[in-house]
Amino acid sequence: MEVLLYFVLLLFMFFPFCHSFFKIFSPSKWGMFYTRFLLLDLRRSRPEGAMGIDLKAGGKSKKTKRTAPKSNDIYLKLLVKLYRFLVRRTGSNFNAVILKRLFMSKVNKPPLSLSRLIKYTKGKEDKIAVVVGAITDDVRVYEVPALKVTALRFTETARARIEKAGGECLTFDQLALRAPLGQNTVLLRGPKNAREAVKHFGPAPGVPHSHTKPYVRSKGRKFERARGRRNSRGFRV
Repeated sequence: MEVLLYFVLLLFMFFPFCHSFFKIFSPSKWGMFYTRFLLLDLRRSRPEGAMGIDLKAGGKSKKTKRTAPKSNDIYLKLLVKLYRFLVRRTGSNFNAVILKRLFMSKVNKPPLSLSRLIKYTKGKEDKIAVVVGAITDDVRVYEVPALKVTALRFTETARARIEKAGGECLTFDQLALRAPLGQNTVLLRGPKNAREAVKHFGPAPGVPHSHTKPYVRSKGRKFERARGRRNSRGFRV
């Protein structure tokens, strides 16, 4: 009995202290302290200068292909409108390819020369050659057969030579009337890697077996003609 009385007295003496202790170190308070500790720890462990990136709502874009041309050419936009309609209403794969190529950048719509056009349409003169790009003249060609060609653009001399030979230079809206499903056509493209810039791509010029074109100041005798370029000067690539 005496022990119980002592316990009650002690409880009354230390009640204010116990109350404040349990108030400070309650489970909810422990959670708050632990969260703050973790945040401080994360701040200390973060490397200097590390920053996040601001993404638009929805995260990163996984579809990066073009859905419209970058060009502001109103005639090109009208063609896109026409071929969007044809793709939707016909389901033709030919029209889908034309639409996709109309979206492409200038680098991906390389010109096709008259000589290549004749070469690729040999034995297919009755069909319409379709090029989503320009048709350019080639002075090395003397005889031009009668060809029906559809292109975004023709150089003056190329157009004159095709029409003089009895051929036709068509636009894409005319092609849509003649061949709405792409029937009786030959789809062609120009050489994409024939650009001057592409010649400089590849292993460094001067490395053995490299055929990369160097960026040289001049083509004279004194410019990149010594070691690595002649057998008499060490080695020749």
